Amino acid sequence: MSEQGQHDGARDFDFLMGRWRVHNRRLKERLKGCTEWLPFEATAEEHPLPGGLGNQETYRSEFWPGFVGLATRVYNPATRQWSISWVDNRNHTVDPPVLGGFVGDVGQFETNDTFEGRAIRVRFTWTRLGQDTARWEQAFSPDEGRSWETNWVMEFTRVKE
Repeated sequence: MSEQGQHDGARDFDFLMGRWRVHNRRLKERLKGCTEWLPFEATAEEHPLPGGLGNQETYRSEFWPGFVGLATRVYNPATRQWSISWVDNRNHTVDPPVLGGFVGDVGQFETNDTFEGRAIRVRFTWTRLGQDTARWEQAFSPDEGRSWETNWVMEFTRVKE
C-alpha cells in the first residue's frame, strides 16, 4: 500500500515467482467455432527482473518439440498498469504487449492485434487461486470486445522445492 492507502499493484505478480507445472488446454482452431481442445503439459519458471522492474517467465513445452517462450511483465508506477510482452522460438517476434492490472485476485490485460490477417482484441486473464495454484486464460475478440472466445487455458501448480 502507498502512503495514501491505495494499492499500487507493483507486487501483484509476486505470487507467481518460482517453478510451476502447467497443464494446458488449447483450442485446435481459433475463431472458427471449434470446440476441440488439445491438452498438453509444460513448465514455467518465474523470476523477478533487476531493480524491481517486474518479472519474467520462461515457458517450455515439448508439445512443439524444443519450444521455449519468454514473457516479460513490467510495471509502470505512473499509470499503475502492467505491460506483458511475449516472444517464442517458433515465431521469433515480440507480440504486442497486453496492458492492465489486478482487482483482487483477478488480473485482466488487453491489446489490439491481428490473427490470420484480421484485426482482433486479445485478453489475458490471470487468476490467483491460492499459494500453489493459478490460472491464465487467453481470449480473442473479432468484434472489438463485444464477444470473446477463450482459446487457451493454463492451470499452474507450484513445484515444491
